[in-house]
Amino acid sequence: MTKVGVGGTFNVLHRGHRRLLDVAMENGDLVAVGLMSDAYCERNKAVALPYERREAAVRAYLEGRGAVFTIAPIDEREGTAPSDPGLDVLVVSQETEAAGKGINALRLGNGLRPVRIMTVPYVLADDYRPISSSRVLSGEIDQEGRLLRPLRVNVGSLNPVKLAAARNVVQRFHPLLEVSAVAVPRRVGEQPWGQEAEEGAIARARECLGSADLGIGIEAGVWERADGLYDVQYCAIIDAMGRVSIGHGMGFRYPPALAALVRQGLSVGDACAQLFKEGDQGAGMGAIGILTNGVIDRQALTEQAVLAAMVPRIRKELY
Repeated sequence: MTKVGVGGTFNVLHRGHRRLLDVAMENGDLVAVGLMSDAYCERNKAVALPYERREAAVRAYLEGRGAVFTIAPIDEREGTAPSDPGLDVLVVSQETEAAGKGINALRLGNGLRPVRIMTVPYVLADDYRPISSSRVLSGEIDQEGRLLRPLRVNVGSLNPVKLAAARNVVQRFHPLLEVSAVAVPRRVGEQPWGQEAEEGAIARARECLGSADLGIGIEAGVWERADGLYDVQYCAIIDAMGRVSIGHGMGFRYPPALAALVRQGLSVGDACAQLFKEGDQGAGMGAIGILTNGVIDRQALTEQAVLAAMVPRIRKELY
């Protein structure tokens, strides 16, 4: 029989806790739960539900899954794991991974074989921060990680097209939304070339994040290819955990006359102003609108980049 250990406060049995218990059940025959005692919680937790309530919630979940298990109170973070000769596997969260490695060091010191450590990645709430009991108790999220306030998004630009594109895309996945425009210093040239566009988008996202849940940076650039000069728009999205996701919209080739002016040092906007009566103002249809006779405009092109950068955040459990 494989014995799997898992420990914690389980203050509010949320989706992250359930995932931890699920992994324990999947990797052994007997799940040994070490549940922090009231005395431990008084020393280490600002707010904690009584042991009986926490124990009842864990017990009900494990019984509902048909698990073979034990639940015992522990007064120290490591519990009995350093001294239990029958323990085979230890399931830890990403937050407590270091503690798991420390337990194996203690087991070796006690003359016991090390256990296999299984680390369960963070289970993220709708604001891309880990679900936690403290956040549930504070009323910020519910036990499933649903956000109980608007998602706060900062966009690193005062350009209304970029602001509207970010809002339109993110609102599809977060209907309750607050979007703010933030002026940030330009970290790349007026006309980014090649990798500078991606770098500029990332810099804008980092600069504007502040205390928001997401910071969004958008930067258009030009890429030289064998058959001509291409326009590609990049978006970078950073969350409060520091994770960055990147996407770009479709690339399209400039006509030779426009490409020649850009190669001479003009920005795409200035080059379009010289060549086309429509111009290429920052809030207008853009070069793509001019070149497609309005079939797609600058905002739609920007939305492509934002949506591509959002992909890892839409089905975040897959990433």
